[in-house]
Formats: sequence, C-alpha cells, structure tokens
Amino acid sequence: MTSSDQTQPSLGLYRFAFVTSFFTVLLLLAGALVTNNEAGDSVPDWPLAYGRLIPPMVGGTRFEYSHRVIAGIVAILTLVLAIWIARADRRPLARRLGWNALALVIAQAVLGGIRVLMGNPGLSATVHATLAQLFLLTIVGLTLYLSPWWQRDLPHLADAGSPSARTLTFWTTIAIVVQILLGAALRHGALDLTPHVVGACVVTVMVFWAGRAVKKRFRGVRELRVGVALLHSFFGIQFLLGLAAWWAMTSAPHFVEPVTFLVTLLVAHVLGGALTLASSVVLMMACFRLTGPAAVAASAPAGSSSGTGA
Repeated sequence: MTSSDQTQPSLGLYRFAFVTSFFTVLLLLAGALVTNNEAGDSVPDWPLAYGRLIPPMVGGTRFEYSHRVIAGIVAILTLVLAIWIARADRRPLARRLGWNALALVIAQAVLGGIRVLMGNPGLSATVHATLAQLFLLTIVGLTLYLSPWWQRDLPHLADAGSPSARTLTFWTTIAIVVQILLGAALRHGALDLTPHVVGACVVTVMVFWAGRAVKKRFRGVRELRVGVALLHSFFGIQFLLGLAAWWAMTSAPHFVEPVTFLVTLLVAHVLGGALTLASSVVLMMACFRLTGPAAVAASAPAGSSSGTGA
C-alpha cells in the first residue's frame, strides 16, 4: 500500500474520531448538568421517557433527556468509527481501541439504564461516571493514534532521565483519572471531601513534576512543549475552578434549590477535569511516541535524530 493510500482514509478517520471526542466532552457536560441540577430522577423509565420517545421538556426532564440524546449520538458515532477502523485501518491496536470504545459506550448506556430503573445513585452513578472517564481516555487516545502526525516517520528521542517521561506522564494520567473518580463519588454522596482534597494535592505534584521533567529534557521539541503547555493551562484553570466549586458546595445548604451560578461553577469544574485528562492523555502518548531509553534511540533508523535538548 502506498503512502497516499494510507493517508487519505487515515485523515478521514482522524477527523471523524475528533468529532466523536468533541461529542464525548459534550456528553460529560450534559451529565454534569443532570447531576448538579438534581435532575437524575426526573425520568422514571428507560429507554423511553414517560413511555414516549420525546417527553415534555419541562423541569429536570429537559436535562435528563438532553443527556440521553447526546449519549445516543455518541453511541452511533462510536459504532460508525469502530466499523470504519475495522475496514480501513490495518493496525491491530487501532482496531482493538475502536472495539473497546464501542464496548465501553454500550456498557455506559446499560449502566445508565440500571441507574434509572434500580436507583442507588451513590454507587451506580459513580460507576457510571467512572466508565465515562475511561471512555473519554480511550476515545482521545484513539483520536491521536489515528492522526496523520502519529503515523509520520518521527525522530526517536533519548530519555536518560529517571523516572522517564513515559513513566511520569503515565502516572500523572492515572492520578488525574483517580481524582476525577473521587470527585464523582463526592458529587453523588459516596465519599466526603477529604479524599478529593488529598487527590488534588497528588495531582498537583504529578502535573508539575511531569511537566518540568519533559520541558527540561526536551525543551527543543515543539510537540512536547505544546503538550506540557496544554496540561498546565487546563490544570491551572481546573485548580481555580476547584476552589470555586468547593465554595459553591459549602454555600449550597443555604439555598433551597440549585442556583444558576453555583451549578455553572460545578459543571465548569467537571468540564475542566475532562479537558485536563484529555491533555494529559495527549502528552503521555506524545512521550510514548517520541521518547524512549537511550539504547533504543541509538538503534533507531538512519534519518531519525535523538537527543534530550537539555
């Protein structure tokens, strides 16, 4: 297969995966609107709503139903994406990621139905949020893997530091995932604030440790610089939103019902967490694509350059 044969379908897949990632972020935003507007029990049945395809759009129903509609769009997009990858991309990992994304979105839909029909929001809603973050991680990673940039002949950069950039960015991503799950458990009443605060401290250390290491070792590599800048920017915004959300949660008992300003802060905090996770995944994958042990870099094909830039 020629280079041009590979590039054209890959570009189409990449664009479609990017659209799917965008709708996934919208889905997380819609889910946060349901939770923070206390609309989780607005529709008592599933998959229909009050026995109808389109229910009356009043009260909390409009948030719950909008969440379901966007979830349906994401499921359809993911199905098309998985089939498209299976037909057009010969890389086994791309196919596995495509089918894994589809399995996650199906499981997410079923779990959402269980949440409606069986209740127990503290547990089911937290697990539902967990799967949502795993799906976001998968679809963002798949989008980058399908990108033309990933498939180019890129240099292999020697990383003599310890821990390696790969290790640091991997554990930073894991820490962010755990922190988001602690936040979900807090919102749904399964945990108190303390674990989330401890998690925020851990994430802060990991984000700045990983970013400093990558910038110091590879300051001449534009892709890694941009990845660090994105992670630090989204994390900084998220940290400030976290403080505002904490204030909102402590002020909430003084209000009889959700107030627009408070809901906006809490929803923005959820969105900031998703964007921080997405940027961490991008930086982690860029490190895995571009960096590696010095011995591996030394054996790289002619034409690829290695070095730390330090």
